Amino acid sequence: MLRQKIKTLDAVVFTHEHKDHIAGLDEVKAFNFFNKMRMPVYATERVLEALKREFAYIFSEDKYPGIPEIDVFTVTDEIIKIKDIELLPIDVIHYRLPVKAYRIKDFTYITDANYISEEEKQKIKGSKIIVINALRREDHVSHFTFQQAIDLMQELKPEKAYFTHISHQLGLHDEVSKELPPFIELAYDGLEIDI
Repeated sequence: MLRQKIKTLDAVVFTHEHKDHIAGLDEVKAFNFFNKMRMPVYATERVLEALKREFAYIFSEDKYPGIPEIDVFTVTDEIIKIKDIELLPIDVIHYRLPVKAYRIKDFTYITDANYISEEEKQKIKGSKIIVINALRREDHVSHFTFQQAIDLMQELKPEKAYFTHISHQLGLHDEVSKELPPFIELAYDGLEIDI
């Protein structure tokens, strides 16, 4: 966020409780200070319990000066409204762990998944842009592989797809890009998407 010079943050929306997806919660204190606001945080009950364990000092009744100031909202299957933006939660599976993907208008973001039910795919269909994980070429217990992600994007038919949560095992950017259908690209740090 520093490199991209992000100055404002309206909310934090969690997909699941794995460390690589929650570790930055402490950093919202800078936005508390600069934006002079408490940070709305959206999480399922299960993720909220993990946040309370990992960041006990944020949730403590005895508030230490300078800790992040947050307001927690529980994510269910209902649409989430953050200012003028609506997020539709989508249930995906990360091995055995339920994870939330989100759709905002014609944009869907899916990370850490290796299974999406037909019912949940219906919530994704019609998206013009989809970001999805494509970890590596070899089978993985909890992530879509490169080919599985390609196949899924060909099924869902967005105008544009970006692969994220990719491993160094996938290969070099330029070489891997040559293997992708024209409507799919590898995502990169700093990528901006207009929706």
